[in-house]
Amino acid sequence: MRSGTWVTIAVAVFLVAFAGSASANEKYAGLVMDAKTGRILYEDRADELRYPASLTKMMTLYLLFEELDSGRLSLNSQLKVSKEAASRPPSKLGLRPGQTIRVEDAIKALCVKSANDVAVVVAENISGSEAAFARKMTSKAHSLGMISTTFRTANGLPNSEQMTTAHDMARLGLALHDRFPRYFKYFGTRTFTWKGRTYRNTNHLLGKVNGMNGIKTGYTRDSGFNLVTSVERDGRHIIAVVMGGRSGASRNAHMVDLIHRYLDDAKPGLRTAPMVVAHVPEPSRLPHARPALAPTMAFASAAPGISSGDSAQAAILAVSAPANRPAAPRQLASGYDPIAARIEEATEVARLAYASDTAGEDPIAALTRMADRRAAALGQPALHAAEGAADEEPLVSVRTRRGYSEPRLAPGGWHIQIGATPSEEGARTLLDKAKRNGGTVLASATPFTQPVEKSGETLYRARFAGFSGKNEARAACASLKRKSFSCLALPN
Repeated sequence: MRSGTWVTIAVAVFLVAFAGSASANEKYAGLVMDAKTGRILYEDRADELRYPASLTKMMTLYLLFEELDSGRLSLNSQLKVSKEAASRPPSKLGLRPGQTIRVEDAIKALCVKSANDVAVVVAENISGSEAAFARKMTSKAHSLGMISTTFRTANGLPNSEQMTTAHDMARLGLALHDRFPRYFKYFGTRTFTWKGRTYRNTNHLLGKVNGMNGIKTGYTRDSGFNLVTSVERDGRHIIAVVMGGRSGASRNAHMVDLIHRYLDDAKPGLRTAPMVVAHVPEPSRLPHARPALAPTMAFASAAPGISSGDSAQAAILAVSAPANRPAAPRQLASGYDPIAARIEEATEVARLAYASDTAGEDPIAALTRMADRRAAALGQPALHAAEGAADEEPLVSVRTRRGYSEPRLAPGGWHIQIGATPSEEGARTLLDKAKRNGGTVLASATPFTQPVEKSGETLYRARFAGFSGKNEARAACASLKRKSFSCLALPN
């Protein structure tokens, strides 16, 4: 028998043996998630309660990153060490009471060394006490959809009430990636030097598994060996979780196996899953910290030519269009995170605008309802109030064999929109690219540009007309999205 055959048999025997060991291990839980689609590629007891151990520090860092984003702390801010924090058992840096540590060093100490004393330092400097910080951690977890998670400590040291699931930890890993791209890189830090001593990351797979960029290990006697990883390779992105491993080596081997088995099942290309951000309760009246919405909504309801078919685009512009900031922003509502609110709003728009034909909802109507709710919160007229109010149709430039025509009325029927750019030339370039790559679905379609004016600023919509109805327009969009174009089907 050839040596290659023996290797194949040996690997197969190992994987079968490990699978049997995992199934017999009452502490075990595992999950692999396609980060771009949200699809679960593998799960085993992923919703059963487990002890997070030092995976807890992922949430500690989440809240610390929020402080950085808000400006309440900077990477150079000094955090003071209390006697309580210094007393925590290893793993630790050995901080002394009265000492200080920079925020950036604290981040690295948590990501690399998994320092228990540093976690409490962070907690006390943000919330005053570890207990108060743990309550904040739990509240944030639930707002992220981690409904099975409860935190009692900032570092993950043993506590019978501190529980989570593999599913919740995957969600937290993805939330960190989505919400804090600037700071997520710290989870991939290989080494950290403090007071002349260099520490190696507890995740020994960093640098050994191609594409792995984080994120965290954990261990206590009750939890077993835990690991959450993020792997991005060949246009694919997965979040994988292993909890309850019998040893660090067996946990790592199982993680490598899961990555090798399921990464290829992840979908390459553009992301379709919603961003994972904390749910933000909408205040009765939106604060001026979100200035892009109010002026655009007012414009959308007042501008000539905004028809029912344009309500969805008006809603999209309400999220993305630039607007002048007010001179004196109002005080933010308690607990209100304007960045998370903007991400949540944009995610909702994207989900509705690019819903599939089988989604069972009309994205245009849903976007209009959402825009009306936003307008009501701002005390502005609803979008649908403008329907039919315009006394003239917006003019467009239609592509002909000799170039684009002089402005004229937009073609009737169903349109598809593939983008909006600050210049008409940019919109035409986008249309030409789509026409070249669109294949048969655009063979008979008529490209045209349509300007939208706002306080002296102009955006040019890039659209195609000539579709017989909603189904044909949505089929064209589905085909274009498979080729990495954005697309929204609209009735004229």
